[in-house]
Amino acid sequence: MSRASAVAAKHLVKLTANFERNLEEVEAFLLAADAPQAFDALLDELSDTVIPNLERFPRMGRRFFERPIRSVEASNAVAGLKVKLKAIAKDGEICEYVMSNYLLLLYVCFDTTIYLLAIRHHRQLSFDFQTLWPAMP
Repeated sequence: MSRASAVAAKHLVKLTANFERNLEEVEAFLLAADAPQAFDALLDELSDTVIPNLERFPRMGRRFFERPIRSVEASNAVAGLKVKLKAIAKDGEICEYVMSNYLLLLYVCFDTTIYLLAIRHHRQLSFDFQTLWPAMP
């Protein structure tokens, strides 16, 4: 297959159950923030931009395993993830895709199929200190 036909070939994009749960969490987060229209915009961005881009350029995101590891816990988790990935497909690759207000945390490419694994609104990535540490008496 020539390089030109490889680029032109479309990949199949599938949503995992975890990704669908994450979408439900994003929707609840946006409803609580009184921004239901933002969820509709997210769905539009996924269907009109992100998925078509991944279909055409499946490895366009940042390689997840190239990120620096800064803790023993992260090192152990990454090692376990690599073992699981190799068990499924030796040529699988995990990538990240940054959107305007969202981080497509992980997606994985196997041959001609891309599985969307996780998504979060960028504000969901922060800590809610008031909930974690209620006001002291």
